[in-house]
Amino acid sequence: MRPLRYSINISLDGCCDHTAGFVDEELHRYWTERVAEADAVIYGRTTYEMMETAWRPTAQTGVRPDWMTDWMEPFAYTIDAAKKYVVSSTLEQVDWNAELLRGDLATAVRQLKQAPGKLLSVGGVTLPLALAKLGLIDEYEFVVHPTIAGRGPTLFAGLPERLDLKLVDRFEFGSGALALHYETRSR
Repeated sequence: MRPLRYSINISLDGCCDHTAGFVDEELHRYWTERVAEADAVIYGRTTYEMMETAWRPTAQTGVRPDWMTDWMEPFAYTIDAAKKYVVSSTLEQVDWNAELLRGDLATAVRQLKQAPGKLLSVGGVTLPLALAKLGLIDEYEFVVHPTIAGRGPTLFAGLPERLDLKLVDRFEFGSGALALHYETRSR
């Protein structure tokens, strides 16, 4: 069965807003490799639309917006090529190498996990909370930025039970950010 890994950037005080951290070449290279190693990514509507708006135009036209540097381009092409599943009750259709996951969330994700392959990845905030409540996330990866945001959103608010994790890997970036990779204790 393919494991499901939740990956996200957070500040020291737990803020997971994508603008709360910082961006550098080493971090982008890391996330590009992480996306490339997954068979597919699973997003909720908000994350899917945010990622599509940011990365799809460059990958499909080759034209970078003013905010994008040359070392960000590999991520754009990698996320563009990635297979995507989108959980949404409001979207009627998706494209960008994506398909909608309909019906019962637990059943749909279990079916994806049982399909052949090596790894599924999930991002965002709301969808991972729902998946954690269902016990479907096998690995958690937090890139902790050395900054205090002083604001939210934060992760896992409303989680009904404590999740016990086991640290299986860590990596320190030159910036001082730490990638912490955990597995659930039940694995």
